[in-house]
Parts: sequence; C-alpha cells; structure tokens
Amino acid sequence: MTVGIPKGLLYSKYHVFAESFFRALGTNVVTSPDTNKVILNEGVQHCVDDACLPIKIHHGHVQWLKDKCDYLLMPRFMSLEKRKSLCPMFCGLVEMVKSSVDGLPPLIDSPIYSLDKKRLLEWALLSGSIFSRDKKAIAHAFEYALDMQRRHPTVLNDEGYTQRIGLIGHAYNIHDAFVNMNLVKKLHAMGIGVVTTESVSRIDIDIQTRRLYKPPFWYFAREYFGAAVSLCKNRLVDGFIFVSAFSCGVDSVVIELIMQETDSFPFMVLKVDEHTGEAAIDTRIEAFGDMLKRRVQNDNHCSADGKHMPCRQGVF
Repeated sequence: MTVGIPKGLLYSKYHVFAESFFRALGTNVVTSPDTNKVILNEGVQHCVDDACLPIKIHHGHVQWLKDKCDYLLMPRFMSLEKRKSLCPMFCGLVEMVKSSVDGLPPLIDSPIYSLDKKRLLEWALLSGSIFSRDKKAIAHAFEYALDMQRRHPTVLNDEGYTQRIGLIGHAYNIHDAFVNMNLVKKLHAMGIGVVTTESVSRIDIDIQTRRLYKPPFWYFAREYFGAAVSLCKNRLVDGFIFVSAFSCGVDSVVIELIMQETDSFPFMVLKVDEHTGEAAIDTRIEAFGDMLKRRVQNDNHCSADGKHMPCRQGVF
C-alpha cells in the first residue's frame, strides 16, 4: 500500500511524524513536490474562489497526488489544544476537497482534537487500523513517530547576525518558500537573521497571553501573539515581519493585538495571494532591512553589555 501525503497546510510542522508513522506500519509513503506554479494553478482551478491561498495550494497538492497513491492522508484538524479552536477551513477541509477534486482515493481523514498524547493515540489507532489489525504494532509505530518528530523540530533561530527579524505567521506561510517567495533566503542575503515563533517556549507564550483581557479564541492567534510579544520584550529581535495570506480572518485579529502590545516596535505585514508579484515583495523587504540598518547607525541603541537594543520610534 502507498500513502500519499500532500505538502500543504501543517505538513511543514508534522510531516516527520506522519511519514514515520505510516512507514513503521510497512506502507510506502509518497509526497507531492514542493509548492510550485503548477501546484498553485491546479489548486486555484480545483478550489472555491473565496478560499485563502494556503487552502488553494493544498488542493493543488491533492490534485497532484490523487493518482499516485492507494490512500491519501487528509487529517481533519479540529483543534491542536484543548479548548483552542482552529480556522473553520481546517475543520471542513475534507468536505471541501471531496467536493472540488474528482477521482480521489480513499481518505485517511480521522479527526484530530488535540495533540495531547492520549487523543493523538486515538487518531493513530483509527488511522493505523487501515493497514494493521495489531494494536500493539500501531502503538509501537506511534511511539516511534513521536520520537522522530521530537528529533526534528521545525524552528529557525539564527545566531551570529547583527540584526535579527522575528518571522511571524502560519507555518505554511513561513516554511513554504514558494508562498513567501524565498523570504528567509533573501533576509539571509541581506545579513539579517531569522527567528520563528517555534523558538519561544510554551511558558513564555502563556505568560504573555495571560495578560490579555480575554484569551484568544483561535489557537494560532494565541501562539503568534505570545511569541511575538515575548521576542519583543526580551529584545531578542530588532523587528517583525508578519507573513499573512490575504483574507485570513485569524491574522487580521492577531496582527492588531501584536501591534497594540508592542507599541511602535518595527513591524511589517506581507500580504500574499496567488496574484502577489515578487518584485513588490523584494522592494518592501529591502526597504525594511535598510530602515533597520539606519536605526543601528544612529547610535544610542546599545544596552549596557553592548548588545543592540531596538529603537521604538515609529512603525514601518
């Protein structure tokens, strides 16, 4: 049996777990290629117009994979943490794909209600039963996959750069080089290091989110707000770039929360969709990088130990 895994949405965060789990059960695993123009065009053609760019891209990956596997992994992410909801697009993704893409193979679409080990094991037992009746073998594959996932964290925390930027946004926007048009590579070429939200501890995120009048309803809003405020207050970055898909409702809320809490800390929002041009992105990135460098050259931005302290005058 061959299991197909689309390289869309939360693939960048959990692909090591998924691939290790199904391989440990004796199946072959095939993935779609990295996002490219062909994948994007297929997604736009096979998805509803009102969907955001990541959802369209996911449809494109499914379209590419559907004839190359016996089963297609389509996890229905209901939540990643207890009492923290995800975007409705995640909850209804299976129905969206079924109604938009013809000729699908059988789907592995058991719902995931939490990344709590007990709840995640329930998903593994349901999904693994397709390929094995031995629950002990499935549990062993589950433990093996968890261990492999822990050994391969998806985090960027560059050291040795004069300036560092906190890269905020959904993992499928940050880690997909096609979506963000090689943003990380371009920042490195400018001599700017990158720090992602995964580098911030759960404790620090909780400390910052507890300060809000009301805890964020959306899981990702909580993560990005807590991580961004922690990076700012601990002076671990010199500014933020928030990569957001056009029409994302969750992002529209969390961006405002971060800007209010971090006062006038350098902050730039990059909105992307299928029509975004790379030249426009390049211009904004270069201007933002130049602005950070000029702030350093103005002196009086160093702490007592000599480390650079970001200026808090104005928003780019």
